[in-house]
Amino acid sequence: MRLDALLSRYGYCSRREAPGWIKRHSVTSGGSACANPADKVQAEDVLIDGEPVEFPEGLYAALHKPAGYTCSHDEEEGDVIYDLLPFQWRHRNPAVSSVGRLDKETSGLLLITDDGKFIHRMTSPRHHVAKVYEAATEQDIPAEAVELFAAGTLTLEGERHPCAPARLEILEPRRALLTLTEGKYHQVRRMLAAVGAPVASLRRVSIGRLKLEDLNLEPGAWTPIRPDMI
Repeated sequence: MRLDALLSRYGYCSRREAPGWIKRHSVTSGGSACANPADKVQAEDVLIDGEPVEFPEGLYAALHKPAGYTCSHDEEEGDVIYDLLPFQWRHRNPAVSSVGRLDKETSGLLLITDDGKFIHRMTSPRHHVAKVYEAATEQDIPAEAVELFAAGTLTLEGERHPCAPARLEILEPRRALLTLTEGKYHQVRRMLAAVGAPVASLRRVSIGRLKLEDLNLEPGAWTPIRPDMI
């Protein structure tokens, strides 16, 4: 890979900016200084200002999304999750994206990556990756909702097909865990509203085998993960 392509791929600068950027920074490959944007290099051999290239094989991270942030690249939407990430990540190519979305007022576990195949594997209903949400509701959750959700017969307003079977565990009259293997628009909120228990607050607590509590992340914080942790 050309050096200017590497710098662009991993978010340091654009290819057009590379000549000036290289002059302002120490770039070495295999211990030798690099000064020409056309130099051929391998990411694992490169040091930039003495540091190795971050996540050369792909970026995978877990973010504790706070409520009030949107999963959007559009800065006009207010506070966006990408503001919580390192500047360099936001300029990688392919772009760093969230794996699915959480709505603005939902907090909790969110995966971040630049690997499109990983996004597809995590979000496709065919792969049945379980996602668990903790919901507090404005009204008591009816006991019969447990059987209704598990049956896979609930069709939400505006949908042609029913929701896939889901596991509802009522912890308190107005608090529950809901496990889904699909991701319809605002699905948890719409399912609970459909049984007369509108959501007051919502948090995603796990994706697959990865649990938010095990990561010990404060809201707004992130940590690198491996795909095999999911």
